Amino acid sequence: MAPALIDNDARAQQLARAIASDIQLYNKQKIEEALKNDTFFDALQEELGEGRDLFRGRVSPEIFRKNFYDRAIVDRVVKPMASLKTPIW
Repeated sequence: MAPALIDNDARAQQLARAIASDIQLYNKQKIEEALKNDTFFDALQEELGEGRDLFRGRVSPEIFRKNFYDRAIVDRVVKPMASLKTPIW
């Protein structure tokens, strides 16, 4: 039996942050290079897509539409690299 879908904002945000943190943890070098070369979304297309699919599969459609996953990617993957020397900021 499949687990119930998450329909609580706080739990969904927690899941989104955990997925984003894993992406950042296991792809730090790739993220740095992608930000330096302004190819973030292309270079991490597979990782970001897998994370999005995992999130979509674990939350209700209403929660998915609230954009928690994309915000978590910005907060946990992109913002921590703010000190990186890159022409995109």
